[in-house]
Amino acid sequence: MAEKAEAEARSASLVEAVLACSGRLEKEGLSGRISRLSCRVEELKDEVCSMVNKRYIEFLPSMQSAKDLESQVEELSGSIDQLKSRIEMEVQHDLNVAIAEFSELKQQLERDTLVLTGLKQLQEFETALKQFNALLPQKKYVSAACHLNKARRILKTLESRRGFELKILKALRRELIMQTQNIIYLLGQEWQQMAVWKVPQSKEAGSLESAMETELHLCKVLSKEDVVPGPTVASVLQAFAILDELRLKFRHFGQLLLKYILKPLISHPSLQPLPEEHPDAVTLRFRSVGSNLGHPSPVEVFARIKLVLEVLHKYHLGVPLEHCAEEENSSNLVLAEVLGDTIWKDISDCLIRDCLVHSIPNNSSKLGQYIEVIKATEEFEKALKDMRFLKEDATDLLTYARNVNCHFANKKCQDVIVAARNLMTSEIHNTVKVTPDSSVILPKMPDPGAGDQLKVQKVSEALDKQATNLENEKRLSRHTFSFPACRISESVQKLMVLAYQTLQEASASTDQCCIQLFYSVRNIFHLFCDVVPMYHKENLQKLPQLAAIHHNNCMYIAHHLLTLGHQFRGHLMDGIATFVDLVPGFRKLGTECFLAQMRVQKEELLERLSSARDLSSVDDDDNYSAANKAVRQVLHQLKRLGMVWQDVLPVNIYCKAMGTLLNTALTEIISRIAALEDISAENADRLHMLCQTMVDEGPLVFMPLPEEKQNRPFQEEVPVYVLKWMTFKELMLVLQASLQVIVDRWADGKGPLAAAFSASEVKNLIRALFQNTERRAAALAKIK
Repeated sequence: MAEKAEAEARSASLVEAVLACSGRLEKEGLSGRISRLSCRVEELKDEVCSMVNKRYIEFLPSMQSAKDLESQVEELSGSIDQLKSRIEMEVQHDLNVAIAEFSELKQQLERDTLVLTGLKQLQEFETALKQFNALLPQKKYVSAACHLNKARRILKTLESRRGFELKILKALRRELIMQTQNIIYLLGQEWQQMAVWKVPQSKEAGSLESAMETELHLCKVLSKEDVVPGPTVASVLQAFAILDELRLKFRHFGQLLLKYILKPLISHPSLQPLPEEHPDAVTLRFRSVGSNLGHPSPVEVFARIKLVLEVLHKYHLGVPLEHCAEEENSSNLVLAEVLGDTIWKDISDCLIRDCLVHSIPNNSSKLGQYIEVIKATEEFEKALKDMRFLKEDATDLLTYARNVNCHFANKKCQDVIVAARNLMTSEIHNTVKVTPDSSVILPKMPDPGAGDQLKVQKVSEALDKQATNLENEKRLSRHTFSFPACRISESVQKLMVLAYQTLQEASASTDQCCIQLFYSVRNIFHLFCDVVPMYHKENLQKLPQLAAIHHNNCMYIAHHLLTLGHQFRGHLMDGIATFVDLVPGFRKLGTECFLAQMRVQKEELLERLSSARDLSSVDDDDNYSAANKAVRQVLHQLKRLGMVWQDVLPVNIYCKAMGTLLNTALTEIISRIAALEDISAENADRLHMLCQTMVDEGPLVFMPLPEEKQNRPFQEEVPVYVLKWMTFKELMLVLQASLQVIVDRWADGKGPLAAAFSASEVKNLIRALFQNTERRAAALAKIK
């Protein structure tokens, strides 16, 4: 019982302690309370252990004590839960209050810090401007620019923050702009005194006269003003660099340098620079020496430009720069690089366009001498890099010079095309006579199989001994397959010479150049087909002589194209170069032009014959006169055309053309007479007279050669070229013949009359010439 009472007393004390602890939560720290509760838990744990030991080890009867202890544990557990929830509520409340207070204090601190930082930056801005204003009159431009740049950075920072009045920032920005413009103006004034230009106003910029009157005065240090020392060029240029104005100034200076000095030195061969040096200054003048014709050599141009840049480097671009002490990570600015970046592209383009392009050889044999230009270009670029005017990786000029083979091919191709087009647009009527013996004269090229000549010679000698009896006694003429004698345009002959010379140039060039030149020659002939017919279109349509010359030109080119590739076999593109595919196009071009002119002449002939009145009544004087006039006009036109084409067309083409036109006139006369239904005796006589005129004078239109005696064989062979000539002569016989003669010449369809006319045509002529009698009926019956 005593143990029970003692347990109850301890339980009561535990509750009281817990209640007391709960009452003091507001006064004591949580750690102290929790530690006391932990002690009570340990005591209770000891009691539980003691209880278990007594019961299960000592087997003491303590059932009631165990129950009491269990109730105490339950009460203690409940107390602990209550305390835990109470603690969580109190701590959470205090924590939320503390966080809110801390956040508010933090925001207030940030606001205060921001305001304090802004005020400090405003103070620094004001200090920077004060120092700037103090240094500017002393012409300490670098330090002044540094302070101004510092004020600019401060203002930029202030503008990026919030919480400042906009009016204040606008006022600061306005003040900063005014001070910036002020120092830029003063620096510009100083720069104008350090680089003084004297350029003629009345002369054309870039001309030789303008360049000779141009002067450039450069100085390192300006003279003192009162007690203030003059600024150096380094301080002025460094101040421009700090204010980000250096490139703008150098761009303007570089444009003047290009316009009045560098470009004239590149363009005028006689222009020479003359530097006159003084203490801390130099004056650059120019003079003309020698002839100003042609294009200057790259070696001379490089030397002149190098001299000018060396002067600039010595007095302006090579001086040491002062660095701003307040600038962090200030770069080691090189003035020569800045100016080089500004104008180098223009200089290199001008050097290539106006100098190096003209130095490219026109002949492949001179390519070996171009090594001097390449060496001079390499030395020029190295000198510019040593002066820091050019970056180490810049090789524009050297790359162009080293690629001379490609440039030579491009230039050669361009020159060839330009020369060819000039020839194509020149006058066609300036002609030259070509004969079967004519040929394009070129230096002899080595035989592609020259290495096997000895072997071939031995084999050929052996074959000659064995096969001397197999030789054919009949041989072809040496003019077989030759181009016939005629006249062609002088420009076309020069065009073919140009093509041959270009191909010969290609055979001695590199593979790439060879390919380009080969296709340039092909382009010449493509260009001919496009340019000549369009450029000379009107003349080719109106003038028969030009049409004939153009026909000859096309046939002459086609003749050479047949063997042009074969002549250069083994020297061009491994022997696969050919021009044969262009031959049909040229033949068609010449043929179509000449046939179009033939159609024009035929229409004129038929128009003249149409002026003759009704041939059924030529017994009338007026009608006969009109018919006779028409025949005379036709013969006159043919004779005039024969004179125009004389010694121009090849003989065979001339005879075919004139025969075709005369045949057209005869065919028209035959058809008109054969269509008559009634021909009186007098009318027949006069028709015969008209036909006799054609027969007598018609052969005289055949005069292909200048000498009259040489034309007789062609005049005697008129039936060969005029298909209706024999028909026309048969018609003349019919007009004067009797019925019996007509029947005899018909000869049952086997005579010469039957070869010229059909049976129906002969019957119509008989009905028109003779009256309706039994004899006529008998004659008509025999015409079958």
